[in-house]
Amino acid sequence: MRPILVTGGTGQLAAALARAGGERVHRVGRPEFDFDRPDTLGDVFDGTRPALVVNAAAWTAVDAAEAAPEAAARANRDGPAALAWLCGKAGVPLIHVSTDYVFDGQKGAPYAEDDPTNPTGVYGATKLAGEEAVLELCPRAVVVRTSWVYAAEGRNFLRTMLAASRRADRLRVVADQRGCPTSADDLAAALLGIADRALAGWSEEFRGLFHACGTGETTWYGFAEAIFAAAARHGVASPVVEPIATADWPTHARRPADSRLDCGRLARVFGHRLPPWRESLGRTVDEIFARGALPAS
Repeated sequence: MRPILVTGGTGQLAAALARAGGERVHRVGRPEFDFDRPDTLGDVFDGTRPALVVNAAAWTAVDAAEAAPEAAARANRDGPAALAWLCGKAGVPLIHVSTDYVFDGQKGAPYAEDDPTNPTGVYGATKLAGEEAVLELCPRAVVVRTSWVYAAEGRNFLRTMLAASRRADRLRVVADQRGCPTSADDLAAALLGIADRALAGWSEEFRGLFHACGTGETTWYGFAEAIFAAAARHGVASPVVEPIATADWPTHARRPADSRLDCGRLARVFGHRLPPWRESLGRTVDEIFARGALPAS
């Protein structure tokens, strides 16, 4: 059986896809598969002969992208474009993972797929360019935007908060940015569900943009409070979390103030809705403690 090729190496989403997909998933990353070395893409594609590709590889360092726009563009635009061309040439479906940062956060309501985009930084702009390239070059392209992804491993807000709480008993967290936290495991289940439908028989309604994130919404401050409430069940003392404004925590890249996503199209077309984010967060925190996988302080 031809495999599902998953890019992104040891990243948290690629790891979740490998766990959920089992033997049918072939996961690749650097140096074997490297968007900075375009020749590796064709070598891996030809050697794998995938039935479907999930592109979970990206430059995700939002602030660092401001100082390295060319490198971010290679990872988020040029590499996905080359992969889309390979998929298009072979007639293979491509599921490409994108981001809520293609929006400026000024709508004041959850974004639908057809809402105008207006990224506020290099990361969002290069991811938007990648979306456009993928849809242009691959007739069987599914672009899935997600947000605030976390997992029991890797670098993410959940693990950052747990590590910070071991160093300090008081933390300052931004409370005026809204979004939808998303478990990497939940997102992986959604992507594999899309893959199953696409492999069972392609339909033109599958092509295009979809939003997939945890059900519900919060702020980074609310997310942090929920993390420490879940950790408290394991005997961890919760730090005092002080809500602050974005202006009190300056960063190189400007974040969207409200990047909530409307995931209705995913439910209508694929019949999939991700679980409530608080439930998934609780399970992920439990997994961290069960595995003894607490981040270093």
